[in-house]
Amino acid sequence: MALKLLVISNYRATHTVRPEAEIMIGLAQKGMDITIMTYGDSEYIPKFRKAGIKVIEYYPVERYNKKQRQFIREELKRGQYDVMHLFSSRATYNGIPAAKGLPVKVVLYRGFEGHIKWYDPSAYIKFLNPRVDAILCNSEGVAEYVDKAMVFVKNKTVTINKGHKLEWYEDVEATTPQELGLPADGFYAVCAANNRKMKGIPYLLESFKYIPDHLNAHLLLLGKDFDTAENLKIVKEAGKENRVHFLGWRKDSLRIVKMAHTFVLSSLYGESITKSVLESMSLGTPAVITDIPGNRELMIEGKTGHVVPKAQPKLMAEALLKMIRDPEKTAAMGLAAKERIRTRFSSARSVEQYYQFYHDLAQG
Repeated sequence: MALKLLVISNYRATHTVRPEAEIMIGLAQKGMDITIMTYGDSEYIPKFRKAGIKVIEYYPVERYNKKQRQFIREELKRGQYDVMHLFSSRATYNGIPAAKGLPVKVVLYRGFEGHIKWYDPSAYIKFLNPRVDAILCNSEGVAEYVDKAMVFVKNKTVTINKGHKLEWYEDVEATTPQELGLPADGFYAVCAANNRKMKGIPYLLESFKYIPDHLNAHLLLLGKDFDTAENLKIVKEAGKENRVHFLGWRKDSLRIVKMAHTFVLSSLYGESITKSVLESMSLGTPAVITDIPGNRELMIEGKTGHVVPKAQPKLMAEALLKMIRDPEKTAAMGLAAKERIRTRFSSARSVEQYYQFYHDLAQG
């Protein structure tokens, strides 16, 4: 008899949720009996149904709501599920109490490091709740963080990455510097992110003051609110107004990432395996990233890109200079990055690991 899995997650935006959604489709293709509870306007619903997945067009919109909990509980009773996987905060707040007294195994998802403390009472409502049977983490760094918080409950973490498929990016055509009004012979480093403190953007901007202008290197920043007064001041004081370009949020960001010689990420904390780095590697663009837990698992130093200490702009500049001065090796790193996605971080590998994880948990 096929394992019965209930998933509660938000599948509204195709690009954002694709790795997770494709894992569910892959599991259904392997014969798993899956029901997904999500928003009725989720873009993936037709694909789910085509794969034989039952979809319940319902999603908890509040953290604490008796009707929401009751709705989930009734579905658990009706469906006689082996495992319920809760991927979001609101799903977790409602799903855990809904499972009270029922034989279903409860799994939570954790995709970033931070905000779980053993001394915080609210943590025992979610990740440290004894009713939770397992916590699936997207990286070893996140799992290590969660394990440290489990002082009064047993460790329940399992690490499985959300892999990618290279074919998702086959139709992406690289833009050209000329389309962006930039010189054709420049070296381009690109960062695509949300401008939050954890991204360490000031350190990235400062790194460019160590790169001589005659090398014609340019930094392209893709995302909203990068052009803050603080960031503009750093660029101006470094004399890099013609080398740092604030391009804003763009629909064609993947085309720009594919054009670039390298992707850069200066994150300081709080991340797992960043999707934008997975995307750049899938496009054949090597990366320079900081050594925070999670992301550092992506890279093979000197082969698929470079890993540098966080908050060290001079060391990041040195890594970029290696790439600028050795274009052949940089191109080879891009090919190696793509191959690493095909093998170590593939969606097919994730499907197999999820499949084994759910079965082991249900039988345990």
